[in-house]
Amino acid sequence: MSWWQIVILTVAVLALLVAMHDLSQKRHALLRNFPIVGHFRYLLERVGPELRQYIVTGNNEELPFSRDHRRWVYASAKGENAYFGFGTDNRMDESGYPFFHHSAFPIDGDADEPVPSLKVLGEWRDRADAFRPASIINISAMSFGSLSSAAIQALNRGAGLAGCMHNTGEGGISTHHRHGGDLVFQIGTGYFGARDGDGRFSIDTMLASMEGTPTRAIEVKLSQGAKPGLGGLLPGSKVTKEIANARGVPVGVTVRSPARHQEFGDIAGLVDFVERIADAAGVPVGIKSAVGDPHFWSELADEMQRRDMGPDFITVDGGEGGTGAAPLLFADHVALPFHDAFGVAYRAFDTASIAEQVTFIGSGKLGFPAPAALALAAGADMINVGREAMLAVGCIQAQKCHTGHCPTGVATQNARLVRGLDPTDKSVRTAGYVGALRHDLRALAYAMGHDHPAKITPDQITIR
Repeated sequence: MSWWQIVILTVAVLALLVAMHDLSQKRHALLRNFPIVGHFRYLLERVGPELRQYIVTGNNEELPFSRDHRRWVYASAKGENAYFGFGTDNRMDESGYPFFHHSAFPIDGDADEPVPSLKVLGEWRDRADAFRPASIINISAMSFGSLSSAAIQALNRGAGLAGCMHNTGEGGISTHHRHGGDLVFQIGTGYFGARDGDGRFSIDTMLASMEGTPTRAIEVKLSQGAKPGLGGLLPGSKVTKEIANARGVPVGVTVRSPARHQEFGDIAGLVDFVERIADAAGVPVGIKSAVGDPHFWSELADEMQRRDMGPDFITVDGGEGGTGAAPLLFADHVALPFHDAFGVAYRAFDTASIAEQVTFIGSGKLGFPAPAALALAAGADMINVGREAMLAVGCIQAQKCHTGHCPTGVATQNARLVRGLDPTDKSVRTAGYVGALRHDLRALAYAMGHDHPAKITPDQITIR
């Protein structure tokens, strides 16, 4: 055997051993699914900063999340060094750039302390199971079906470890939502997990879905930022037995989410629906919506103030929010971006003198310290994180969510790809990310002279 044949044989054996190791390990989903291509990806990622000095893109040029943002999430989730060296490479002279005013006498405290909500959820309406959320950072609505079973399980376990809440999304409460994390049960227009045989809303089915689960609140979804005003279809090919059980629909049959709720058709009906659910379940009930027509919000606030009833919390979703799939027109141009949207909703409630009674939750690319702090300063009481939490469990922003071919097993039902995502490892990363975001928010608050990030005020921020 010649020397070059020995070299080729040695390389082949080594490649086989590496591939066998990658296929059996559970730490890296990408390597488990693609043991050869994955190594090239990690190699390019490692030398990326050097290459970008000459070619490709800068640290802040990629969308929807820049390389710097993704690096911060990945490092925080893994408990690695999330610091950046040699100063900022941001353009600080750009319009819209925020600057936080640090105090001459900052608080010297432990930024790793828990950061609970300052408000008691459900206190205004004296709900039987009103409570103070233990975390101002919680996991946003992403349903089983849009995300894989392994991703849902990782997020739920991570929520339990981090002491935060996990929103089920509109796909119902599945077995994968039952791994230790407190739940917010979202009810959408399809009433999945809360519907009768004819597809109408059913209190009895809703309560049966909640039985034995740590459901702390219920969220009625009116719309979401990425595709407001649209319904949705779940093709029968994707309606597996597990998904069908969670949603309360037949296996293998295409199911539709209407564009609007069938149980109410006006603001008074919405308030009645919320109170009907709250009376039956005893937990706080809120709504989630993107912002379009501003008159809706002023009329809703006036109705709630007049009747002294209605949603305990309002989740305002910005138009920059994410989804598995949406028409380009709606993703790009329908619904106001978060800060415009939140201003419309919050001002309506402030004018009606009930802003302090309601808990406001912000969502839509707020899963980083600066955007989250800006939202809290604007009046949000808590922050929901969606795609940022997906990054924590392994998403690499491949933007294949709508194809069913997510390479890391996060946004797919392909069993071969899902097996690459280990829920045990990724749950720890989820908790690490949530903890890091809370830490940075508290550290910023301390630097600005406050003991809680929700006490930061708009006059302490300069927007160029």
